[in-house]
Amino acid sequence: MSLTDPIADAITKIRNAYRADHKTVAINFSKINEAIAKILDEENFINSYELYERDVRKNITRKKIFINLRYTNSGKPVLKGIERVSKPGLRVYVNSKNIPSVYNNTGCAIISTSRGVMVDRDARKEKVGGEYICKVW
Repeated sequence: MSLTDPIADAITKIRNAYRADHKTVAINFSKINEAIAKILDEENFINSYELYERDVRKNITRKKIFINLRYTNSGKPVLKGIERVSKPGLRVYVNSKNIPSVYNNTGCAIISTSRGVMVDRDARKEKVGGEYICKVW
């Protein structure tokens, strides 16, 4: 089974896991999905993430990323929303001067640049633009 948009699939799995109050979620491995998980970890939207190689004994047939979701002390999700912006049918590119802020800088925009996947603050600081992958708040 092939996916036409593995990034949107990973974002949807994370969003649905938060809505169902799951503690962990498994997404398919790709370099961009790993970079998104790393950014979510650095921005404290998730507790941690781990990479698992293919293991038949644990019923893992492909390389996966397991994400430990983060909740507040009252049980509310830390991540309020995550939304895909650039899609395969309509790519959205931004230059360094037009990088949007998400919810008055309480959220972050994830941008794929020529220097790697980074948050909007880092892209503004390094003065690089790129594909506007998703926004998180």
